[in-house]
Amino acid sequence: MTIRRVIIKSLALVGITDTAEASSGEEALRGCAAERFDVILMDWNMPGMSGIDALRHLREAGIKTPIIMVTTEAEKSRVIEAIRSGATDYLIKPFTPEQLAAKVKRATGMTE
Repeated sequence: MTIRRVIIKSLALVGITDTAEASSGEEALRGCAAERFDVILMDWNMPGMSGIDALRHLREAGIKTPIIMVTTEAEKSRVIEAIRSGATDYLIKPFTPEQLAAKVKRATGMTE
């Protein structure tokens, strides 16, 4: 199962069902140019353009949507790089649906 499926299932478990997905950084950029989202979950390691590069492009394009980087990269330098590049938050795999929901709610200002 791809991480995208895990994330979509985790979001559904906490009541978030209106989702879209992208298979690459380039596809994510196209999707974000065409549609507005409440939050973006971006995997660091994506085919083609990496998630961190897609994050930088989105911020350079003026996209202000909260972006949560999802990754196995737990090194402090990676976390700092993501935040400096414009990530709103950071989620390290593996994670629980509750951890994901908490990050999304915090990033979007949603209340329980």
